[in-house]
Amino acid sequence: MIGACAAQAETAPKDIVDTAAAAGDFNTLLAAATAAGLVETLKSDGPLTVFAPTDAAFAALPAGTVDNLLKPENKAQLVKVLTYHVVAGKAEAKDVVGMDMVKSVEGSEIDITAADGKVMVNDANVVTADIAASNGVIHVIDKVILPPM
Repeated sequence: MIGACAAQAETAPKDIVDTAAAAGDFNTLLAAATAAGLVETLKSDGPLTVFAPTDAAFAALPAGTVDNLLKPENKAQLVKVLTYHVVAGKAEAKDVVGMDMVKSVEGSEIDITAADGKVMVNDANVVTADIAASNGVIHVIDKVILPPM
């Protein structure tokens, strides 16, 4: 009986953090979430929708931007940037396509544009949609989106 429970737990979907870690292309995002103290939030029951920039998206920022955001004295700004990528609730691609905007956990709106089979959030392309997690969904984006400052 115990073995059956363990096997079932292994096949259950992982939360957003563990799903992103397993994908291997979100190391910068996960390091930033850790520095910002947001890992527990992203592991919460949710549901949450995360527009997740890849490591390449973070690398495309101006030189020094990530290092600067990761400094302890810039934690509030880092939290603002990261929570701008998160939406309360589970918004799958079929839902997002019908929206003009969504409100981020940070509090600002994110513009959504869907045309010609492509979806954009602000000026970032959704390159992979609907990565399921136990507490929500991840949409992979090719740019870091920034909240209004």
